[in-house]
Amino acid sequence: QLRLVESGGGSVHTGGSLKLSCAVSGYSHDSNYMAWFRRFPEKEREGVAALHVDGTTTYAKSVKGRFTISKDNANNILYLQMNTLQPEDTAMYYCAAEGEVVVRDPLEGSQYHYWGQGTQVTVSS
Repeated sequence: QLRLVESGGGSVHTGGSLKLSCAVSGYSHDSNYMAWFRRFPEKEREGVAALHVDGTTTYAKSVKGRFTISKDNANNILYLQMNTLQPEDTAMYYCAAEGEVVVRDPLEGSQYHYWGQGTQVTVSS
C-alpha cells in the first residue's frame, strides 16, 4: 500500500514557476509508473507527466518543454517542476502511482491505483 501526499501548489502570475512535491510512503512492488494529473473545473482529468522506474518520461503536449517530472528516490518524493505557467494551467494537481493493473498508457488516469489528495495551482494573468 502507498500513501501519496502532494504539496507545493499556490498562486502565481503568468510566466511564473512552481514546483510540486508528492511524498510517497509505504511500499508497492507494482508501482513502476508514477505520474501527475490535473483536473480542471467541471472537466475531465488530464494526464500531465509520467515517470517510469527506468527513467522514461512521458509528457502531455500542452506541457512538454515547460514541465519536468523527476523523483528523489532516496527520499521517495516525486516532483513536478512547472515553468512558464499559463492561466490554462490552473487546475487541481494530483500525483498517482501504478498498482496491480499494469499501466499501458502512462497518461491515462484509470490505470493508476494510488492517488493523493491534490494541490491547487492557480495562474493569473
